[in-house]
Amino acid sequence: MKKNSVFSAIIFISFLALNSCSKKQEPTKDSGDEIEKILTSLTLEEKVGQMTNLTLATIATEENRRIKLDTDKIRDIIVNHHVGSIQNVMNHAYTLEEWRTMVDLLQKVTMEQTRHKIPFLYCVDAVHGANYIYGATLFPHNIGLGATRNPELVEKCAAITAAETRASGVRYNFSPVLDVGRNQQWSRLGETFGEDVYLVTQLGGAAIKGFEGSDVSKNNKVASCMKHFVGYSVPLNGKDRAPAYIPEIVLREYFLPTFRNAVNIGSKTLMVNSAEINGTPVHASKYLLTDVLRTELGFKGVVISDWQDIIKLQERHRVAKTHKDAVFLAVDAGIDMCIVPFDFGFYNDLIALVKEGKISESRINESVRRILQLKKDLGLFQNPYVEKENIGNFGKPEYTATTLQAALESITLLKNNDSILPLSTTKKIMVTGPNANSVTALHGAWSYVWQGNRDTLYPTGLQSIAQVFSSSGAKFIPSFDYNGKNEWNKESLAKSASQFDAILVCLGEPAYAETPGNTPDIELDKRQVEMVQALAKTGKPIILLLLEGRPRIIREIEPLCKAILLGYWPGPQGAQAIHDVVFGKFNPGGKLPYTYPRYNGSLITYDHKLLDEAIEIVDPVYEYKYEFKPQYEFGHGLSYTTFTYDSIQFSKDTISTNDSLIVSVKVTNSGKLAGHEVVELYTQDLVASITPSVKRLRRFNKIFLQPGESKTISFTLIEKDLSFVNEKYETISEEGDFEVIIAKRKRKFYLKD
Repeated sequence: MKKNSVFSAIIFISFLALNSCSKKQEPTKDSGDEIEKILTSLTLEEKVGQMTNLTLATIATEENRRIKLDTDKIRDIIVNHHVGSIQNVMNHAYTLEEWRTMVDLLQKVTMEQTRHKIPFLYCVDAVHGANYIYGATLFPHNIGLGATRNPELVEKCAAITAAETRASGVRYNFSPVLDVGRNQQWSRLGETFGEDVYLVTQLGGAAIKGFEGSDVSKNNKVASCMKHFVGYSVPLNGKDRAPAYIPEIVLREYFLPTFRNAVNIGSKTLMVNSAEINGTPVHASKYLLTDVLRTELGFKGVVISDWQDIIKLQERHRVAKTHKDAVFLAVDAGIDMCIVPFDFGFYNDLIALVKEGKISESRINESVRRILQLKKDLGLFQNPYVEKENIGNFGKPEYTATTLQAALESITLLKNNDSILPLSTTKKIMVTGPNANSVTALHGAWSYVWQGNRDTLYPTGLQSIAQVFSSSGAKFIPSFDYNGKNEWNKESLAKSASQFDAILVCLGEPAYAETPGNTPDIELDKRQVEMVQALAKTGKPIILLLLEGRPRIIREIEPLCKAILLGYWPGPQGAQAIHDVVFGKFNPGGKLPYTYPRYNGSLITYDHKLLDEAIEIVDPVYEYKYEFKPQYEFGHGLSYTTFTYDSIQFSKDTISTNDSLIVSVKVTNSGKLAGHEVVELYTQDLVASITPSVKRLRRFNKIFLQPGESKTISFTLIEKDLSFVNEKYETISEEGDFEVIIAKRKRKFYLKD
């Protein structure tokens, strides 16, 4: 999904028939078979219209940042072609009032000028807050939320996103991303919660609960969309929408569990992986979309395509000779709704396929039934118009405190030699680097514009790192920007640095989204490396701040830095959060949600196989040694205080397959500052019929301890936590020895059949 836009004002062409939206549809009586009655009353064309999703650009144009809705096009799309949903923006975000006006007007056409009067559904990508509404509360991207290890906070962020999105009149959100980010080069890593399946399962599930709650019809909730089913996040070449080659055993071990959990929670919709797996585009895979998703996982909601991905079955994947063939493959595989998004090709071809007998109308009924149920669940049949009362759910002051807390908890302290951090405000601090004076570097992708990289389209008042740090006496010294327009002089910058006590260097990468973010490697660009090298020659201590959606290789400059902070894409409160961490107002506790690689050619996840570590030594004697040396390991993250772990305690040393094991450990804050600690429990299967990973994350718990305070943390493990997918694609456990790992503590137990 992509793109965005701003209504500086809305000009409606010849909208004479749309006088007022004050009249509301009478509530529909719930007779139990309401959906079936509606379904049987629809023509084939009306049904296919419900399956068709178009983009806003099909009914609007933009001149001088002013949106013009075209009456004739709206009537053609909604009345003549029965289209039941529209999504997206044009070039940038809209105000809340503009959203509400537009959605109500589209709904009015639907309710007053169509025969069927099925409410219209607007959809949008609100992926880190309601990012296409000016003034909305934006949060750190998912990768930063992954570093918080705080499911309750993730759920709260999602609940605020839902409330503000629903306040705009939009009831369907294309979020959350449940892809497990196992390729650090991938341009969408920042949209994931990390590389570990358990972590993504827990935080993704929390997001769904925040979006939908217990009743998605409530005026502060939206339908969630688990995406992208399935295996999207491991393209072989690291590029977005590129082919992946995933053995079935790996697909089931690492990629299905996040979606299985989301189905069990009750996520209303699912978006499909744009790419292909083992040569089969997922949009054309009946095995994945019907056999696995529907039959095996039991999903009953709406399956929606991604942007233009049915067209691409013909144009890019080349598994269909014609567009009509592509439509057949996708609908036969299990697609319910197609983001076309610009024309009626899908609509016309699907109608033709049914009339030709190639697709049965009963298959169409399946999809339309799900779409109607979604609209009913969202309360659209009861009240199709924008709810007047929920405008108060937008922009509440307490939302800012939540996004600041999320940014604070996400910041990960990777290095702190000689405890240089926190800094004293009495020190003379220099702030520099391409990310120091950039608001877009804090927000990242999907921020007011699709790419998130156009400062001029951001709301006024947002502050950069340089601006926030100036309030504490720090001085910003310009260097260069990513586009190469600004000239800079290394000698001059170093000369300026010699006047300060410490240097905060803000590096990383600019904002980007999806395919435009593809990169041939993840090395820092040469100028950034040269900057640190030049500044290091001054002898002044360097604090490196990284703002990035994925890890950038820092091997060359890491030894030159006294301290390193990773801010990810922290959002509008990111600058304040970084300031508070640097000066000790907040004690960092973020933990890496991915393995931070040391080399481009060694992109290995923490839960790799032992053979991934093998190094063959031929001279002087042929032998193996094993080595895993990323820049920083998954779960790494320092604090300004210290935590001490006692030995691991078990409720028993042997458990049976229908038993459970209680694992306990006492944690003490042995330092001088209060702080958060994430207690993570890993297991290792010492011998298995399928080569086991070196370790797997099974539980985590975030705690807050005052200096000298202790807490005993208990986790319960069951057989399922020790299981794996075998060569028959069965999830099993096997009798044998296992090891529990918490911090640097280890202890074995035995699983008995």
